[in-house]
Amino acid sequence: MTIEKRAERGTPSLVWRAGQERRLAMIRQWAHTQDAAILVDGCGIGAYATHLLADSSHVYAFDIESSRVAVAHEHVPNVHIAAAEYVPYPDNTFDTVLSHEVLEHVNDDRLAMQEMVRVLRPGGRIVLFCPNRWYPFETHGHYWHGTYHFGNTPLINYLPDPIRNRLAPHVRAYTRRQLLALLEGLPARPIHMTRIFGAYDNIIGRRPAIGNALRSVLHAAERTPLRLFGLSHLMVIEKI
Repeated sequence: MTIEKRAERGTPSLVWRAGQERRLAMIRQWAHTQDAAILVDGCGIGAYATHLLADSSHVYAFDIESSRVAVAHEHVPNVHIAAAEYVPYPDNTFDTVLSHEVLEHVNDDRLAMQEMVRVLRPGGRIVLFCPNRWYPFETHGHYWHGTYHFGNTPLINYLPDPIRNRLAPHVRAYTRRQLLALLEGLPARPIHMTRIFGAYDNIIGRRPAIGNALRSVLHAAERTPLRLFGLSHLMVIEKI
């Protein structure tokens, strides 16, 4: 896959580390996973779907990239090629829908949200992770004079929309209000919203002392107003 395609679609979790394990615990905390019907929306190479199979044999997944679906299918039996705006399952099918850092990449995020709610059973929950507009870095890189530059770019998301969206047209970052607006008119309600920091596994791998200290400080900050600057939103949505 080209670097431009990775910019458009994002890079899925390739290695299972502390950060992914922590988020899996959050999914299990906020949604029903034991023997549940679970859908992983935008599954990438199937990392979360594979681990959720330990909870339930009824795990389904899809991704828009056929190459990623082929890799996921090595571990997840029920995985398909599909777009988040056109989920290939009937209404009221799943107890839990997981959308992990996917919404920011889709063409129509409102329609993608409608589809997640549609396939969810009443009382079921969506667990959604997506980028926070107030995190000091844009982690998906940026474009400059038509050329994509990979890496963490500081402060882009603090710019006004017309400028920010020229530098990062390939990805969204959300405020709390923007996420809530996606639910307007849908038979669903948010039951939990917060922001979380990353696990900084890469930094720990290179500089363990510094990385572990950073992780401890920022995870503690999630319990304070400083969570406003967290890496990702965690939003839990229940179908009415």
